[in-house]
Amino acid sequence: MKSFWRIIRYARPYRVNAFLNIFFNLLGIVFSLVSIALIIPVLGIIFDNAKTELVQPVFEGSIIDYGKAYLEYEVALRMQDTGQSDALMYVCFIVIIAFFLKNLFGYLALYFITPMRNGITRDLRKELHTKILALPIGFFSEQRKGDIISRMTTDMKEVEWSILMALEMVFREPIMIISSLVVLLWMSPALTVFVFILLPVVSVVVTTIGKSLKRSSQKAQMQVGGIMSQTEESITGLKVIKAFNAEPLKRNLFQRSVDSYFDTMNRVMRKTALSSPISEFLGVSVMAVVIWYGGGLVLANEGFTPEAFIAYIVFFYQIIPPAKTLSKASYNVQRGNAASERILEILDAENPIISKPDAVSISSFDKELKFENVSFAYEEKNVVNNVSLTVEKGKMVALVGQSGSGKTTLTNLVPRFYDVTGGQLLIDGKDVRDVKLHDLRGLLGIVTQESLLFNESVFYNITLGKPEATLEEVQQAAKIANAHDFIMGLEKGYDTNIGDAGGKLSGGQKQRISIARAVLKNPPILILDEATSALDTESEKLVQEALFKLMQNRTSLVIAHRLSTIQHADEIVVMNEGHIAERGTHQELLEKNGIYSRLVEMQKFD
Repeated sequence: MKSFWRIIRYARPYRVNAFLNIFFNLLGIVFSLVSIALIIPVLGIIFDNAKTELVQPVFEGSIIDYGKAYLEYEVALRMQDTGQSDALMYVCFIVIIAFFLKNLFGYLALYFITPMRNGITRDLRKELHTKILALPIGFFSEQRKGDIISRMTTDMKEVEWSILMALEMVFREPIMIISSLVVLLWMSPALTVFVFILLPVVSVVVTTIGKSLKRSSQKAQMQVGGIMSQTEESITGLKVIKAFNAEPLKRNLFQRSVDSYFDTMNRVMRKTALSSPISEFLGVSVMAVVIWYGGGLVLANEGFTPEAFIAYIVFFYQIIPPAKTLSKASYNVQRGNAASERILEILDAENPIISKPDAVSISSFDKELKFENVSFAYEEKNVVNNVSLTVEKGKMVALVGQSGSGKTTLTNLVPRFYDVTGGQLLIDGKDVRDVKLHDLRGLLGIVTQESLLFNESVFYNITLGKPEATLEEVQQAAKIANAHDFIMGLEKGYDTNIGDAGGKLSGGQKQRISIARAVLKNPPILILDEATSALDTESEKLVQEALFKLMQNRTSLVIAHRLSTIQHADEIVVMNEGHIAERGTHQELLEKNGIYSRLVEMQKFD
């Protein structure tokens, strides 16, 4: 339960709502008890057993005794003046008013608790999303995307429902039970103590089922995450699945997951369904014992009148619904606890890629970007080995090599998507880990091999790094990236929604929008990871010319597969198995007749 109560701490900003909820719940409970207490004079009138002494009651310290005496006085007064029928009508009218106020205050209690319930889940969702944005790239390479989405949706919904039940459990039901027990103790201490002896038995049964339910719920929520992951993978990789006739394979895998979830949810729902009948059966069993024991007191004429005993039974019955709700809430809280643990796994995840408390601010790039004996290992496997490289301001350095040689990993170290595991990465002589992360990334413009676009307008995607940009600035950036003409041909121009991951655009169009985004940001350092790989020949030539203009007097770190695009680089670094195999200009590397020369020969360009 520790995880769930950590989630409940998000209720602190809503203390006023909690106070008002408790206040109106108390009023509702008071009028609930009053409406039940009115049964006694009603039954007294019907049984012709009502008191007729006209003695004005005097308050002697007990509000319950005074209220009872005053009601008996009013009933007796009306019986003497107008007869039993009018006295009965008077009591029934008071009963109607009491029930109306009970329900009114019950509604007000729920009215004020609603913002608290929804506010907790809203704040939790915000914090969870903020944490997801803050976590390093490496965290998500170890997680399934669908499972994270499941925690944001399914688990959050489970917590939301459980919170409602928990708030009722904390603020309403215990008060109702305690108030009813106080009245029962006042009416008959002996009978109520007898009831107390039976209650622990009920508690043990409820707790046992609740623990079993939590285990099953945890398993079910993990399976939902797996199902969502498979769904996301199937949609993303639909072309590949169809091309390889892999539909039966993916279908069977998905069906096995769904069937397993089906079995688990059957167990969860059966255990949940078991809570209500067991609670009711135990409650009725206790009531039967109460009727047997209390009936004996009435028959023995030990100060317990028939109407008082019936009222006692009704008061006791008022304990059963909140007790059942507590029981059901307990099961729901167990399920919510399992969901809370999955959410807290993300909120508690360590984030090593953060700014140090004493990190320095930088607003410009003045000298050089320097790799000093840099190494990086992923899961104990070295991906980059002892790389030393200096990228001077205004220079273009190209990284080439076969796939898996460490090119992209090396560039990912610059914006601190990952931190070096050996050596140092310096910007103007400062270790990037000692610089404020926001400032560091503010100096960078990145165009990746995969065009990462969002399900928003063209304008939104281009202005991602500069939200305050004007339309004229956006258009100028798009023109440099050779994107303006095709954008103007879209249905709504720059306001056109480009679909999920830019699905309404071609690969070349998506890449040119990514380039326009980097152009608009106008950073001092450019990182281009296969930036022109998705362009056709004509577009590539135009964009390459624009990029060359953009890179003049600007520091550029370029990964290129098409070697024709980096012939004019100030330095070409050939990566092989995580280390630098060759370095030099295009002509110098051709003369070495090494790895670079062979790569050029394979691409056969002049």
